[in-house]
Amino acid sequence: MLINELRLFLEVAELGSLTKVAVQRQTVQSHISRQITELEKTCGAPLFRRTGRGVTLTEFGEHVQHKARKWLKDSDELLADIRQSARLPMGEVKLGIIPSAAHPLMTRVFGQLQADYPHIRLNIREGQGSELDALLDMGLVDLAILFRYRAPSGPDEVLLGTVDTYLVSHPDSPVAQAKSIDFKALEGLPLVLPRRPSHWRSSLDETARSMGFALSATLEADSLRLQKEVVAADPGLHALLGPFSIAEEVRQGRLRAAKVRSPGLQRFVTLAHPKQGKHTAATKVVAGLIEAFTPDWAVDSAGNKPKQP
Repeated sequence: MLINELRLFLEVAELGSLTKVAVQRQTVQSHISRQITELEKTCGAPLFRRTGRGVTLTEFGEHVQHKARKWLKDSDELLADIRQSARLPMGEVKLGIIPSAAHPLMTRVFGQLQADYPHIRLNIREGQGSELDALLDMGLVDLAILFRYRAPSGPDEVLLGTVDTYLVSHPDSPVAQAKSIDFKALEGLPLVLPRRPSHWRSSLDETARSMGFALSATLEADSLRLQKEVVAADPGLHALLGPFSIAEEVRQGRLRAAKVRSPGLQRFVTLAHPKQGKHTAATKVVAGLIEAFTPDWAVDSAGNKPKQP
């Protein structure tokens, strides 16, 4: 039973005339009559009594009219709800992130989605640069937050901010009492470094080699949390980290940080899209929130915001 057939039935019941309905619909009376007859066959009983002046509802027709009006009202409300939902971003957004972006950046993004876009679901995967690049190339993530060593130039990446590198130490370590330290001063320092292979480790090692020495890796670990906890527990150890991952510990006084200079080893935080990917309403919302919240997340060890693009 089609919605249009029921609407025609109610129109005939209201006007009480097949002819009037035909005129109103700019068709012939016989066409209206055939449709009503087919509807009566579908229903299994006559809906109208034919009279010399038009048609009137049978007792069964009165019953159908009551049911039809309620059903059509519910159908109209359902359709309005569906159309409204069509304007709301929804669906899953797969996001690859560097570990330091997990909190508080993604915590805030998730909270805002829950409040304003409850139909968007996040699927978050942590990884390092090369791993996230591979996920992007395979189309396994819709967006990725990355550290780059050069500012992005193509349309597939947006620059979120530029950040410095810090020598992170125990609060009692004499090395990190200054606000900055030359990279050359890292020679001989016991360091907690990321494991090979990684872009960040390679960049650190190559910088040291260019200055005539090798970094002393006392411990190698990929986990940012492990690197921080080991340094916080031992005044003799140090790590080279970005500002995002240490801001909370520095505020708590568990770690101290000195900005590395000469060279400063600046990195670029970017938001990348797959080259062959399609932007949905949901991915646009998530990307917009990431860009909006990055300035609050991207603070240096003193609580200052880094340079923004």
